[in-house]
Amino acid sequence: MNDQSAMQRATGFDIPDPVDLPSLKDKVSAEEWKLRCELAATYRLCAMHGWTDLVFTHISARLPNENGQERFLINPYGLMFDEMTASALVKIDLDGNICQETPYFINPAGFTIHSAIHAARHDAGCVIHVHSPYGVAVSVQKGGLRRYTQFSMIVNNDLAYHDYEG
Repeated sequence: MNDQSAMQRATGFDIPDPVDLPSLKDKVSAEEWKLRCELAATYRLCAMHGWTDLVFTHISARLPNENGQERFLINPYGLMFDEMTASALVKIDLDGNICQETPYFINPAGFTIHSAIHAARHDAGCVIHVHSPYGVAVSVQKGGLRRYTQFSMIVNNDLAYHDYEG
C-alpha cells in the first residue's frame, strides 16, 4: 500500500495536509484572520462552481499595508481549491518573499500574475485567476476582448493585459 498522496506521487513534493496545520487565528490580526477566512471561502466557492484547473489557478487578496509593506495572501502550490483553509494561505510580499512560517511554497506563475496586478492596481482587493472556457477563448484572440456588445463596453476602460511569461 502506498501511503503517499496523489499530489506527492505526481509532483515528488511532500505537501502537508491543511487539516493538520495549526490555526493561525491567534497569530495574526483580527483583520487578517477575517480576510483569510473570506479568501478560503472564495476558493471553496470557486471549487463548488467548477472554476478550477487543478493547481494552475489562484486567487489572492491584498492585506492592509503595514509599515509600508505591501503583502497579499495566495494559495500554496499543491492544494486544490476545495482543500483551502484560512491557515493554509501563504502571506507574501511583492518581491516574492514569504512573510510567515509555513510548510508550503507558492506557484511562481501565480506570484508573477498576482504581484504584477497588486503592484499596479492598489484598488484591487482581490484578484481571481481562473481558466474558465469563455475567458480562455477571449485570451487566445489576438486582439483580446472585442468590443462588439454593450456587455464588453461596460468593462472596456477597466481592462489591462499582462504578457504571458512562460
